[in-house]
Amino acid sequence: MSHIKYYIVVFLICLCSPNFAQQEGANDSDKLELTLQNLIQRAKLENDRGDYLNAKDDLEEALSIAELLDDKINQGIIHTKIARVQYLVGETNRANVSLNTAASIQRGINDYPNLAITYNIKGVIHHTNQEYEDALGYYKSAKNLFEQEELEEYVSEVTLNQAKTYIAIKNFETAKTILESTIVITKKYEQNKRLSSALIEMGKVSNALGNSELALSQINEGLSIAKQGNIIENINEAFLTLSEVYEKIGDYKNALINTNSHIKLSDSILNVKRQNLASGVASIHVSKYKDEKNKQLQEQFDEVSKESNFTRITTTLSIALITILSLLTLSLYKNNNIRLKTNNMLHKKNDELIVAKEKAELASKTKANFLSTVTHELRTPLYAVTGLTNMLLEEDPKPHQLAHLKSLKFSGDYLLTFINDILQINKIEANKVELDPEVFNLKNKIDNVISALANSAKDNGTKLHYYYEKDLPETFNGDQLKLSQILINLLGNAIKFTKDGDIWVRVHKIEAKNKNYRLRFEIEDNGIGITKEKQDQLFDSFAQGSVQINRKYGGTGLGLSIVKGLIKILKGKIYLKSELGKGTTFFFEIPLEEVKDVEKTKSEEREKANKVEELDLEDVKILIVEDNKINQMITRKILTKMGLKCDLVDNGEAAVEKVRSNTYNIVLMDIHMPGISGLEATKIIRSFDKDTTIFALTAVTLEDKMHEFGEAGFNDIISKPFKQEDFEKKLYDVLSGKEIVSSFF
Repeated sequence: MSHIKYYIVVFLICLCSPNFAQQEGANDSDKLELTLQNLIQRAKLENDRGDYLNAKDDLEEALSIAELLDDKINQGIIHTKIARVQYLVGETNRANVSLNTAASIQRGINDYPNLAITYNIKGVIHHTNQEYEDALGYYKSAKNLFEQEELEEYVSEVTLNQAKTYIAIKNFETAKTILESTIVITKKYEQNKRLSSALIEMGKVSNALGNSELALSQINEGLSIAKQGNIIENINEAFLTLSEVYEKIGDYKNALINTNSHIKLSDSILNVKRQNLASGVASIHVSKYKDEKNKQLQEQFDEVSKESNFTRITTTLSIALITILSLLTLSLYKNNNIRLKTNNMLHKKNDELIVAKEKAELASKTKANFLSTVTHELRTPLYAVTGLTNMLLEEDPKPHQLAHLKSLKFSGDYLLTFINDILQINKIEANKVELDPEVFNLKNKIDNVISALANSAKDNGTKLHYYYEKDLPETFNGDQLKLSQILINLLGNAIKFTKDGDIWVRVHKIEAKNKNYRLRFEIEDNGIGITKEKQDQLFDSFAQGSVQINRKYGGTGLGLSIVKGLIKILKGKIYLKSELGKGTTFFFEIPLEEVKDVEKTKSEEREKANKVEELDLEDVKILIVEDNKINQMITRKILTKMGLKCDLVDNGEAAVEKVRSNTYNIVLMDIHMPGISGLEATKIIRSFDKDTTIFALTAVTLEDKMHEFGEAGFNDIISKPFKQEDFEKKLYDVLSGKEIVSSFF
């Protein structure tokens, strides 16, 4: 069906009544979808037998239906198939345009499997044009996308093409490595055609590397597979390659036999190009395609001539008009070619940028995984260091040991802070920090932060002053946890650099519209100050005033970088004013929404100290699941000192059996253990026990994996190394019957 007829049918359907359209709409969509698939299948058969003209017509009709259905996936696929046909008939520029259109659609809908196919074909075209570096770039992108989508069976075609390109540039060692992996994949998925081709290409590589005997073995193995599957192009390629190997080793008889076999199978060995998708294309089909196109043009010309053949003047004018139009067409054709080349260049640059973006995303993901692994491996031994240090400090150490133990505790706490800061920076840079707004009392919140840091200020001989603007509302809706972290970092920074001085914390209103306020917070000190040249880099990661300041005052140089990131998330801004030797003032502004007529919020209430010793712990029993011997000892000793009974197992299977046969108030479950993991063990326990409280005692830190803990059935997470007071609070909540609400999931 031609396009015109097709659109007439669609127009007639649109003229039908609304009721009929409602009843028949679904059926029409199904029919169009069926027609679409039939056209694609028919085009494939026509393409396989070399009938490119009809294949292209069917694909263009299928594209019209896909556009009518707004079927983006099939639009991308069809543009790729049209590009194949255009490439096979020598229309390389048009093929590139079609591939760029396909890639644009596929990227827009994240259709990565078909985008990989498109990249693979672009690689083939660049290889044919001897643009080998560009070809390898597209092959690499295609391979990465297939691997990302876990489509290993499709990787073999890309790696086979990669190997052919490396052979073309005479990089035989790399080609050999790639072909070895290709052969493994093709054998795994029984891809005999690609396996046969890979063995033949491997034979070429072995021959080039001077191992003719191995080359003959590999080529004959590929030839045998090709004969079994009647793969004509591979048989032909094998004969040609065998003749070259035999000629190289001086066996001219066998070289002649294989050359004759090749000639019988192909009319012209010099014009056969089988390294790419053009393998097996007969020139007669290309000629037929072009003849049909010329025939269509001639028919159109004849129709015009018949209509214009009334008088000699009309004929003369028609010839003149045709001549002018021909010249104009020629000019447009040249301009069109220039435009196509320009578009191709732009698309090429765009693809390079996209590939670079994909590499950057992969590097970011690799960095996140690396940080997760490293921090987990650091936290596990750090749990032992901090745990043992706290235990020794509580066991009445000798006076000369006390200073050493305090230094050890300080170093452990510093390292833990450093790890947590790195993780938070990574989260902020990866845009994984989300807002968590709630109603809170701002004045009390700041007062609590100041009270928490009062002892540190007292140790430095520094006084803290607090000013909250008169008539400024106190109750707001916002992310109070992030605001607390900002204030703690800035106020802690001021205390660290101010000795025997004063620090002022002020809160002002900048503007107020209805209930929306913009507030300015000021933290001013009269400490050592900051030089002008250092102020510009102060908010960068690992930036500090100087090496001498770092050694004297300590710190990781990450606090202000975290502050800047959190303020940006809160849609605010930060700036500072400082003079060396006179002090520093940090200003930050954030928006907050006023909340009126609310009951006293939980954040306003002062929490009473949780005293575990007030509870009856005689019948409380805890199960520790931990495979690390040192961590076993530390956790057990902490619980024993609290007067709690506990059992100990070192793997997930034993934990399941213990819970099945005993009653426990709490299970402390490690995650990474031999056998089944803590996640799997918890899932099994939850299949028969829904009530026992299970805490994940783990060093895992990536928040994007925290949902797995909630899905597995954990009540909450205790991150290692943990502070004993935090652990006692969670324990108190469980044993006193409070509802456990996890902050992780």
